[in-house]
Amino acid sequence: MENELRQLASESEKQLIGLKDLAALEVLKIEVLGRKGKLAEIMKGIATLSVDEKKVIGQVANEVKAAIETGFAAAESRLAGAAEESKNAAEWLDVSLPGVKPGVGHLHLTTQAIEDITNIFAHLGFVRSRHPEVDWDYYAFEAVNMPKDHPARDDWETFFIAGADGEQMTGKKGKIVLTPHTSNGQVREMEKGVLPIRMVSIGKCYRRQASARHLPMFHQFEGLVVDKKSSVTELKGVCDYFAKSYFGPDRVTRLRPYHFRFTEPSFELDISCGVCGGVGKIDGVKCKLCKEGWLELGGAGMVHPNVIKAGGLDPDEYSGFAFGWGVERTMMMRAGINIDDIRLLYRDDLRFIRQF
Repeated sequence: MENELRQLASESEKQLIGLKDLAALEVLKIEVLGRKGKLAEIMKGIATLSVDEKKVIGQVANEVKAAIETGFAAAESRLAGAAEESKNAAEWLDVSLPGVKPGVGHLHLTTQAIEDITNIFAHLGFVRSRHPEVDWDYYAFEAVNMPKDHPARDDWETFFIAGADGEQMTGKKGKIVLTPHTSNGQVREMEKGVLPIRMVSIGKCYRRQASARHLPMFHQFEGLVVDKKSSVTELKGVCDYFAKSYFGPDRVTRLRPYHFRFTEPSFELDISCGVCGGVGKIDGVKCKLCKEGWLELGGAGMVHPNVIKAGGLDPDEYSGFAFGWGVERTMMMRAGINIDDIRLLYRDDLRFIRQF
């Protein structure tokens, strides 16, 4: 038993030399000095010894235990000191070095586009106006000459607001919808009775669409001019001014006759694609964004007489023109942007956002 005790002391001393951290020291301490450790196991044999033998072994046991505990204390002091030195080296700070500036954010690319668009139209005398983004379907549809059976008013096209009972909410001017376009502001602006009107309205719109060119939520800007002498020539001049100011002289535009319920005559304004350069292909592959070289910028036309009437004005005395274009789509066509998927704008990927 005496040999076992002295051998345990020798083994413990060797093991303590090879320890690298305090966690390993704690494991070894429990293994040697714990209630069920090696020393305790050896000490159980004392009960079988004679009285004289117990005196001898007891003295040896006390000496061995004291030596082992001293060794553990010394190892703990050594390892604690090494850990402190390592921590100090890792956390060392030179207070004389210049500090690190905190990150500063910037306006989102869409917000930048809204500001640019607003400023361009301001040079033409257009005043920024705001209208509801949750509105009666009267202003979103009926007031702009869209009948009740128009496909745009279908549940699969428009977001109708439902109440707690799951039924569509209705009121004095029909159902309540998330505005599918900013044209709901046309009649609202005329109802103010402040003439002539030269308005640009920018807001969120909502449609049940999702693709490289469409989002369920997007931004649109609506231009409206109502005066006693408005013409297609003036409309074209405004569109050309915007195209040259926003896209630059290298982009080409075209007007296509079209049909809209709220304008007569109506046009689609297209602009050459900025991703493929207007050729419709990139390295022989069809352009993902435009498909054929042209991108639809938006609709435009002379305000329909029925819309003038809905605004409380006499169409024989007043006329006007309007245009509505998507902010994101317009911005994506700008030179140097080269974004071929509108969904990239709202994925909150800082690697993308920080480029702008």
